[in-house]
Amino acid sequence: MSYLDIHAHFADEGYSFPEEWEKILAAGVETVVLAGDNARHSAMHREFCGTHAGAYFCAGVHPSETDGFGGETLAALKELARDEKCVAIGEIGLDYHYPETDRAAQKKAFVAQLELADSLGLPVQIHSRDAAADTMEILRVYKTLLKRGFLLHCYSYSEELMSEILSLGGYFSFGGVACFKNANRVCGCVRACPQDRILSETDSPYLSPFRGEKNTPANIPVIVKRLAELRGETEEELSRAVSENAKRLFAKLR
Repeated sequence: MSYLDIHAHFADEGYSFPEEWEKILAAGVETVVLAGDNARHSAMHREFCGTHAGAYFCAGVHPSETDGFGGETLAALKELARDEKCVAIGEIGLDYHYPETDRAAQKKAFVAQLELADSLGLPVQIHSRDAAADTMEILRVYKTLLKRGFLLHCYSYSEELMSEILSLGGYFSFGGVACFKNANRVCGCVRACPQDRILSETDSPYLSPFRGEKNTPANIPVIVKRLAELRGETEEELSRAVSENAKRLFAKLR
């Protein structure tokens, strides 16, 4: 049985390679998609993926990294996205967790990157925290830019909102939070997610299923086991569905 991590971060995160990659492969994780939080890290991920079979990346600017976002940034992302191992634009979206957030700048960067993805024929990985209403408004207004599909990574909103996202063509990925004892809402969404729209992730180095530890894609088997338990499926069934869903959404995965 093989596993897939659809959303992780390596650039400037202090992992020791090649040891970490060997550990990931030994855990049975054959595919890792690295999410970009800015253009520099996206470029670092491109370099890593160029020498590691099974590693892919997304090019994008995280909503909390949008200071100075403009034409130069978009040009850099466009160049990165042409790489054969760039499977999506991301992670992009909105994050209103901190009170000093420039919401207007985040919305502008979000829409600009949706337009970039559409122009390149790529799907998007979306980050949305404490910003459900504005995220949904943008997805509704710009739904014509979502023809290649989109993923809400580390989904933690409601089952009701999940229904509308599904109607727009969205996919959902779940990670270590589903392993937490008090994560009732997330666990409910894991159960409710259709089998053809669910993906597994770690968001490494964050949100480890083991409290207080640095996360790693090597933890994906632990996460998949928990997701399968919640859904009443076998690990093999869920792992197979995740692989099929990932290849359907991210057409450049091999």
